[in-house]
Amino acid sequence: MTKTPDFTKVMQDMMASFPMDTTAFQNAFKTQAAFGEKMTAVALAAAEKSTDITTKWAKDSLAKMAAATKAKTEAADYSKAASDFATQAAELAAENLAAFAEVAKKVQMDTVELMMAAGKDASDEASAAVKKASADVTAATKKVATAAK
Repeated sequence: MTKTPDFTKVMQDMMASFPMDTTAFQNAFKTQAAFGEKMTAVALAAAEKSTDITTKWAKDSLAKMAAATKAKTEAADYSKAASDFATQAAELAAENLAAFAEVAKKVQMDTVELMMAAGKDASDEASAAVKKASADVTAATKKVATAAK
């Protein structure tokens, strides 16, 4: 009966001939984690500012509504109060939408800045990893060639 050959030792020897440096993977993971943390900070800051704007808008609207719903002595005063409320509501909407636009603009600028920094970091890391891998393969090839002689 034939026995299946055990290639464990052969594979170990082969892998030892071409050593792999895992620091590039570790650095890439750390870089990605830092990038994720920065992007999350941008998103959370935007959410906080948006919530503040929404809360202020709601409070201001309710205050204007309270003024509009007070009892009036003349019937014409009710239409004037409704007209004033509509004008004030439109002004509030314009102000708050402009505030939301500023938040979006800041998020966009921060995101572009982070993406550019991440691209530069990734390019630098990839270049360093390729140089190191090339040097390691060259050294391993020389070692194998010397051992074969």
